[in-house]
Amino acid sequence: MNSLSKESASWLEIGPEADGQRVDNYLARLLKGVPKSHVYRMLRSGEVRVNSGRVGPERRLKTGDRVRVPPVRLATRATATVRTPIRPRVHVPVLYEDEAVLAVDKPSGLAVHGGSGLSHGLIEQLRHERPAAPFLELVHRLDRDTSGVLLLAKKRSALVGLHAQMREGRARKYYMALVDGRWAERRRRVELPLHKYLLANGERRVKVADEGLEAITVFRLLQQFPGASLLEAELKTGRTHQIRVHLAHLGFPIAGDDKYGDSARNKAWARLGLKRMFLHARRLIVAHPASGQQLVLEASLPDELITFLKHFEVPLAATL
Repeated sequence: MNSLSKESASWLEIGPEADGQRVDNYLARLLKGVPKSHVYRMLRSGEVRVNSGRVGPERRLKTGDRVRVPPVRLATRATATVRTPIRPRVHVPVLYEDEAVLAVDKPSGLAVHGGSGLSHGLIEQLRHERPAAPFLELVHRLDRDTSGVLLLAKKRSALVGLHAQMREGRARKYYMALVDGRWAERRRRVELPLHKYLLANGERRVKVADEGLEAITVFRLLQQFPGASLLEAELKTGRTHQIRVHLAHLGFPIAGDDKYGDSARNKAWARLGLKRMFLHARRLIVAHPASGQQLVLEASLPDELITFLKHFEVPLAATL
């Protein structure tokens, strides 16, 4: 049996990579394989201490804090490692990397993290490939079938700063989407509140509803094709499935969208060679969390989407 400490508790000193992190999240990452419910029990019982005092799960750690971690049996961790290896490895191109951030070009079909029946995702793969990295966390998320720019933080301070930019609307996110139908307007600002709900099978969905959260997307027409339009979507808010639901509600579902699209049209797209949803995170602009300088991150439209657009037999240089 493995354990963090076979006979006694361990005292760990918090480094700058965990500065500002909640203690429950710190323990969950430290004690991989231990259910989070057990982490909360340890906190409630006082087995976990910070600077010798009892704390709640919401307590944020600071550099130099000393955390008492009781001995925890981790037999399940070894078993899980055998049963769910990080394989097969998916090639994930690096767009930019320094000591604070990592930006990658996420391929379509790869979830950003494990869960919901998936043993692992992109974040687990990147951590597996960087075993010496003390910290690596997602700054934001992309749907499994969406490709493009994905930003990760390599320091807790960078994560906090970038999350603030996302929350305050200072980060600028641009996507490309091919939609069914003829989009007539050159520019359209869409403000439709979105509400999350669950289907009977527990699957998450989103719909336009008055009781929903504010959601704003600005669409720009890039190119019109017979029966379809290529759009740029700029997110002003970051709600779940925001672009997909806004477009479907307006009557312009994204080609290949199996949740909000038209199944008959999706079959037609598939016969033409579209094997995925046509949604790509093309550009992300943020202030670097350390220097404050503007960081422009771009991911070219994937080859399979460029190839698919050639079915329309029109020049693409002006739009790509």
